[in-house]
This record gives sequence, C-alpha cells and structure tokens, in this order.
Amino acid sequence: MTTLTADVSIEPYTLLRTALNLFKKPPAELEPGQLRQVQRQARTEYDIETRVLHAPEAIGVIVSEQEQARAFNEIRNRFDAEDAFLAALAANGLSEAGLKAALARQCKVDAILERVAARSPRVNEVEVGIFYHLHPEKFRKPEQRGARHILISINPDYPENTRERALARLTELAAQLQRKPHKFADLALRHSECPSALNGGNLGTVAGGTLYPELDQALFALKENEISTVIETEIGFHLIQCLKIIRAETISLKKATPKIKHLIQERYRRTCQRTWLASLPAVES
Repeated sequence: MTTLTADVSIEPYTLLRTALNLFKKPPAELEPGQLRQVQRQARTEYDIETRVLHAPEAIGVIVSEQEQARAFNEIRNRFDAEDAFLAALAANGLSEAGLKAALARQCKVDAILERVAARSPRVNEVEVGIFYHLHPEKFRKPEQRGARHILISINPDYPENTRERALARLTELAAQLQRKPHKFADLALRHSECPSALNGGNLGTVAGGTLYPELDQALFALKENEISTVIETEIGFHLIQCLKIIRAETISLKKATPKIKHLIQERYRRTCQRTWLASLPAVES
C-alpha cells in the first residue's frame, strides 16, 4: 500500500470521520484512490456544514458544554490510555483542542438539522393505515421453531468421522435419545461437533429457510419436544429436536402503529432536511 499525505487544506477531523465512515480506516492507511475519494467527500461535507452554520436557522442555536463533553468523552473512552489517545490525534493532524473544536462544530450542525427536521409534518392515523394495508408482508411473522441440534461431521481424514463411522455414532445417540429424550442437551454437549454444542445444542428460535434444507424440512415437520430420525446433509449426520412451535401471526394495526409512525416520521424528517440543504446558498470566502 502506498502511503499518501492527507491534504492539509481539509479540516483534519472531517477527513478522519469521512475515512472511517467510508472505509473503516484512518486516512494514513488508505490506498491512493480511496484517499482521493475521501478527500473529495470530506470537502463536500465541510462545505455543506459551513452553509448550515451560516443559515438563518443557526441563529440562537447553542450547544451546551455538557453535550460537547459527552461527544469528546465518547471518542476519548475508545482508548485505554491517554498516550494512545494523544498519539492517534497527532497521527491524524489533530490536537485535543482541535478535536474539541471540531466536535463543537459538529454538535451545532446536528442541532441545526434537528431544528429543521422539527418542521416536518406530523404523521396522522390515515397515513399509518394506508402504509399498513399497502405493505402487509411487513407485518406477517412466519412460523418459527425453537430447536436443539446434534451434528457428527463426515471427514474421511479422521477414522472417527468416516461416513460409516459418523453414521454409526449418531445412530447410537439416536437410540439413547429414544429411551431418554431429556438427555438431548447433555449428549449434544458431549458429542456434537456443531458450535451450538457449548449451549447444549440449542439453536435458538429458527425461521423457515434458515437451516440446511434437509434440517429445515425435518424441523418443521416435528411436534413440540419430538426428535427427528437421523438426517444426512452435505456436512454430516444430524439429529434435531423441536423445543417449541411459535405459530405464524399477523401483527395487528394497533400493535404496528408506533413502528409505522416512527418509520414515516423519519422519512418526513430526512426529506425536510434534504430539501432545506438543497436550498442553502454557497458561503462566500
């Protein structure tokens, strides 16, 4: 990777924030093409923020010292030691004072955008009802099953896991479970090669289409507490137990209303902010 020096004309915190948002890396670790993309976007974001700060809506917006301190401490607390924190700041062209100033600016921009978003219309019950009836698929919960699982994998490189031996081992476990089904979790812990073994084979709540097709078909054909026969998939042999059946349901309009209101309201807020931002004039240097 070629190391490029960040453009000093770009505010360091905006550059860092943009790099982390786009590539989850600081500017110094970016490839040349990535850094150029980050620099372009950082300039654009800083210009937009400057327009926001010079808009009439910014008049009277004050960010409290407590809010600024929270923003600063949120970043500071990501580091175990003060030296590491200061080194990271220096590596990105920042000082502690510079970071605090950049965060104060960002907090004020956020507060102004929040003031603008507050102008968005309130969602009414008619809109909620229309959304509910236009998107019925969003309010249907499919049938789910609570499940436990035992796996003996097939691996010809190991004598205990040849196809014949793996089948014999799981068939023996199946016979034990026919006599003592309450031992499923214990046998899973001792014998299963699935990561779920550490939790007694518990897979949690499973929706259709989540597991291997053979396991999925078997699980959704079982009654509560019933254990399957031996099932073979491409990775080995399995036993699966249905712990609980959670029937499919349709969420009522009343129950869905808070979620729908929040969804539509957030759309209105974003639309209001975007429209306002697009109307802002450029700030003369």
